[in-house]
Amino acid sequence: QVQLVESGGGLVQPGGSLRLSCAASGFTFSSYVMAWYRQAPGKERELVARISSGDGLASYEDGMRGRVTISRDNAKNTVYLQMNNLKREDAAVYSCNARRPGYDYWGQGTQVTVAS
Repeated sequence: QVQLVESGGGLVQPGGSLRLSCAASGFTFSSYVMAWYRQAPGKERELVARISSGDGLASYEDGMRGRVTISRDNAKNTVYLQMNNLKREDAAVYSCNARRPGYDYWGQGTQVTVAS
């Protein structure tokens, strides 16, 4: 049974930091490209960052580039998203995604709220 379980979301003040985790099970984690997406109310889901399966090469979308770092621990079947200098507009549900040709898995998401 495939599972992706996100954690680490919550309420943070503007300028604060959060570290999201996504624990994977039920598939060969190391073989999948892992990514973090976010969706704010009334907006489409957007890619935040992606990390490759082999060499762990990370790529970032413009929205949070320079403020986030994606990493993975294949021994722990976990992908992380370190978010710094959070802004009010970063508030969203953050979800992790696992993908390889023919396979596409999603977690339920974790809420991030940025407010004073």
